[in-house]
Amino acid sequence: MPFMTYAEASRAAIAEEMRRDPAVWAVGEDLGRGGVFGQYKGLVEEFGPERVSDAPISEACIMGAAVGAAMMGTRPIVEMRFSDFALCAVDELVNQAAKARYMFGGQTRVPLVVREPIGMWRSSAAQHSQSLEAWYAHIPGLVVVCPSTPADNKGLLKSAIRCDDPVVYMEHKNLWGLEGEVPEDDDFTVPIGEARVVREGGDLTIVSWSAQVHVCVKAAEALATRGIKAEVIDLRSLWPWDKARVLASVEKTGRLLIAQESVSVAGFGAEVAATVAERLHKALKAPVKRLGAPRAPISYAPPLEDAARVSKEMIVNTAEGLVRT
Repeated sequence: MPFMTYAEASRAAIAEEMRRDPAVWAVGEDLGRGGVFGQYKGLVEEFGPERVSDAPISEACIMGAAVGAAMMGTRPIVEMRFSDFALCAVDELVNQAAKARYMFGGQTRVPLVVREPIGMWRSSAAQHSQSLEAWYAHIPGLVVVCPSTPADNKGLLKSAIRCDDPVVYMEHKNLWGLEGEVPEDDDFTVPIGEARVVREGGDLTIVSWSAQVHVCVKAAEALATRGIKAEVIDLRSLWPWDKARVLASVEKTGRLLIAQESVSVAGFGAEVAATVAERLHKALKAPVKRLGAPRAPISYAPPLEDAARVSKEMIVNTAEGLVRT
């Protein structure tokens, strides 16, 4: 399998789906020049400006046009540049796209993909660094996806484009340059709602998603040197999420640690924790633990930005405390 970056894998997914289905098209700011992170580079040259469409600086206009186009039978890929900017279009997504199938009795669907880059990245400060995945997981009618590897960014994006419901597709900005093996097969997809066991272990389960998965893997490697075998699960999809795989792992290990980059308060980790506590309280050998960012705006200054991060050391210390309890 060839190596690709996270950004290149997403480009390959879009190109393959646009060749496969003429109803697929992309709209957003700066797509003609390849996108802010190069994730659309070369696509306008192959498919033309009618299918890789530059839009004015109006997120509400972009989203509204895409919702209407999706209801009329096309499959738009909506580029929001940053998840923070997508809040300007939240009504069109949350009150229109998410509810249309229900409000019209299934007579229409809204098969669009909304790409929202998330996460802390190069001192981008409070308005360009948020991870708001839990907001969308709360909304009935929306599918929420957070890929962590190049292969998943190809396979999940292809599945998202083929999905008949609106998908909020959240890619971490720090992953654009991450390299990994990616299948070239045009039929390669990753099922939405299926978690991945990144590392097996029997002492505790660590659940995460997006870029935080890679920090958890490093923590698991450090724990192994201390005689603790941690099982690391990458959810990949937050809605639907793979309850069965998480529950099976925790039933085996008896311990659960959830690590997320986003704010801990009301984060998606709370949903995972509550589900496990409700279903497996008798199997737990220790209380469920969560790690996340404090409920504070993310600072521009690197030392203060780092203070909001969930580090490898935090995961190691918390996990060791769970196992030694």
